[in-house]
Amino acid sequence: MPIDLHGFHRAAVETPSHDSVEAMRDLLVETLESAGLDPWIDDSGTVRAERSAGDGGHLLLNTHLDTVPPHRPYRRDGDRIYGRGSCDAKGPLAAMIHAFEAATIESGRVTLAITPDEETSQHGAAHLAETLAPDHAIVGEPTGLDVCVGARGQFEGTITLSGASAHAAGTDGINAVAAAGPVLDAIGTFDRERGPAPDDRLGPPSLTATEIAGGTAPNRVPETCTITFDRRPVPPETPAAFRDALTEHLDAALDDAGNAATVRVTLADREAPQLGAFRTPDDASVVTALRAGGAGSIRAFGAATEASLFADRVPTAIYGPGVLADSEGPVAHADREYVERDDLDEAAKTLTTAIETLC
Repeated sequence: MPIDLHGFHRAAVETPSHDSVEAMRDLLVETLESAGLDPWIDDSGTVRAERSAGDGGHLLLNTHLDTVPPHRPYRRDGDRIYGRGSCDAKGPLAAMIHAFEAATIESGRVTLAITPDEETSQHGAAHLAETLAPDHAIVGEPTGLDVCVGARGQFEGTITLSGASAHAAGTDGINAVAAAGPVLDAIGTFDRERGPAPDDRLGPPSLTATEIAGGTAPNRVPETCTITFDRRPVPPETPAAFRDALTEHLDAALDDAGNAATVRVTLADREAPQLGAFRTPDDASVVTALRAGGAGSIRAFGAATEASLFADRVPTAIYGPGVLADSEGPVAHADREYVERDDLDEAAKTLTTAIETLC
C-alpha cells in the first residue's frame, strides 16, 4: 500500500517525540511495513530499511525522529500545518519515506536511516557513519526546498580559570574571576587574530561566551572561574586545532594583562564526535540530482546538523520542506512551527526524482 504523504505527516506531528521517540518509531515502522517494506531497528535505535536493484551506487537518506520540547499539537490553517516537528523534521521525514517507497530503483541501493537523537547526542548518526559506506547522502532538514551544501559546525566547551584563594582583605591571592575580564575580551578577538578565514558560502566562524560562574563567598578571593562557550566553526577548523589555538590565545591575553591565573580549554565530553563544519562541492552528483528534481538555490544551511558526520566521508546535501525562520522570526523549534502542504508535495517529488537519478 503506497505511503500516504499527508496522512503520515499528520500522524507524525500528532505523536509526541520530545521525551521519548518510542511511539514515533513505532509509527514509522508500522508505516513502512504497511507499504511492503522491511524495516529494522539497529543497535543505536535508528530505523533502517533498504531497497536495491543491480550494482549501481549507494544513496543514504537520513533524517530524525526526535523533536525539541515542548510538544505542540497538530493544527491546520488552510494549507499551512502547525505543530511540533511539522518542519523539523517530520515534514522532511514524510517527504523522504514517501519518495523512498515511490521511487523506481533501476541500478543501485538506497538506505533509509532515521535516527532517534539528532536534537541531543547524535549517537545514531555517529553509529551510521561508522557502519555504512554510501556513495552519497541526503539529510532531511527544513531548507525551504533549497539544496544546502554545507553548514557551520558546533563545538561546546568550558574555559576553566584557576587562581589562588585568599582572604579578600589581603593581597596574596590570584583572582580567577578578575581573569575573566581579559579572557572575555580575548574571546572577542580570537577569530580576527587566529581563526579560519570566512567561507564563501558558510560565512565567518563565531565564538560566543554563554555562561560564567566563579567564587564561593563574598569575602574570599575566588580560586576558580568557569566560562562556557559555543563555537560555530567553518572549514578547515578541527576541534583539536580550535582548542589548542584558543588556549594559546587566552594564555597570551592573561600574560598581557599581568594576571597569573592559568587557563584550560576543554571541549564537551560527547559520546558522538563534535559536529564539525562541512562543505560539499556545488557540482557533486547528489547536488545536481536534487537540482534536476526541482530543488531551489544552492546555499548553506543555517544550523549545525548530523549531516556533518556523513560529510566527512561522502558528498552530502541537506534538503527538505519548511524553514528555520521566516520574516516574522523563528519557525523550527518555535511555538509557531509550521510547514506548507504544497512544500511537502514538492519535496516528495524532488526526492523521488533525485533517488531515481542516482540509482
